[in-house]
Amino acid sequence: MAKAPAKAAPAHGDAAPAGKSKKKLIIIIAAAVVVLAAVGGGAAFFLSKKHAASKEKEEKVEAPKVAAFLPLEPFTVNLQSDAGDKYLQVTMTLEVEGEEQASLIKANMPQVRSRLLLLLSSKDANEIITGDGKEKLVQEIIEKVSQPFAAKGESQKVNNVYFTSFVVQ
Repeated sequence: MAKAPAKAAPAHGDAAPAGKSKKKLIIIIAAAVVVLAAVGGGAAFFLSKKHAASKEKEEKVEAPKVAAFLPLEPFTVNLQSDAGDKYLQVTMTLEVEGEEQASLIKANMPQVRSRLLLLLSSKDANEIITGDGKEKLVQEIIEKVSQPFAAKGESQKVNNVYFTSFVVQ
């Protein structure tokens, strides 16, 4: 019988170190979970900051302005001609950058019409009948309408001119 308790003692001694290793294992796993949670939380925090910063940058970038179309009343002018009286009757639409530009041009329509009447009446009938002549006229109209309305003011942003009616008689 004396031998039985001797065997029990080493068995009891083996159980104690196994319990300590289980505690160590649990502590290591708990520490690993805490470290992983801290790393995940930190990553989420920094990524959300980057995401918020990129959203702010996107919001600061202005959306491209949508073109606005501004139809003008018809113009009827006498043309320069050696072959008798020639008339031009033209209706056009201006394409401008946004409603703000359209409002500015509408507010200064007397100046716009005056500039265009002077330009159109200075043209020769044979000059504007051709396709190239009309293209050149479009560029000249853009140049005239784009000029600032006030001294040292900003020029208007006219993208294009579309003729909706063009009659030379």
